[in-house]
Amino acid sequence: MARSALLGSSLAKKYWMALTGLFLCTFLIAHLAGNLQLLDMSPEGQLKFNAYAKFMTTFPLVKLVSYVLYASILFHAFDGFLLAVQNRKARPVKYAHEKAGANSTWYGRQMALLGTLVLVFLIIHMKTFWYEMHWGELGLDVDGNKDLYTLVATVFTQWWYVALYVMSMLVLAYHLLHGFQSAFQSLGLNHPRYTPVIKNVGVFFAVIVPVFFALIPVWMFINA
Repeated sequence: MARSALLGSSLAKKYWMALTGLFLCTFLIAHLAGNLQLLDMSPEGQLKFNAYAKFMTTFPLVKLVSYVLYASILFHAFDGFLLAVQNRKARPVKYAHEKAGANSTWYGRQMALLGTLVLVFLIIHMKTFWYEMHWGELGLDVDGNKDLYTLVATVFTQWWYVALYVMSMLVLAYHLLHGFQSAFQSLGLNHPRYTPVIKNVGVFFAVIVPVFFALIPVWMFINA
């Protein structure tokens, strides 16, 4: 019974996908706001970023929220996998004259693939930075904080990582382009007056956030 109520129905899965997805969108905004400090490559900017990184990994309330974040990422990915499998089973045979693009976009039909690619990038990204910040052997800056800035700057001197980052942000953009609006629809928040606004905000969000994320490694690579 508990499993059925939590994840058993397609409707329940869509609710959880929407809620965790919107929470992750909120995280993206906060994470971007912090990471934009990397654009200041001056010695003072480097120290400020390291102090910010220390705060984000030691402040009790932030640490608590981070646990919710990790759980949301895993749940969102798992729930998405279950939905993809369920949808495939529901339509085992394609119609002979089906026109896939008639009622949906190609990125809307490829959400499972896009989400998987984002997850793979996230694992690589967390191994490169998050793991090293927590358990790696980082040096200390003049203020005694772990020198995460130097690690980031060093990684972003590698053209292949910068290229991977930019391509991953393109994938994220398409994932958000469908997912943002879809989340509100799954929660039943449809209204002739507000739905177009949500759609426009979703497009703006799906473009601006990945673009600014991609700007950071490109800027640091160019100015290395």
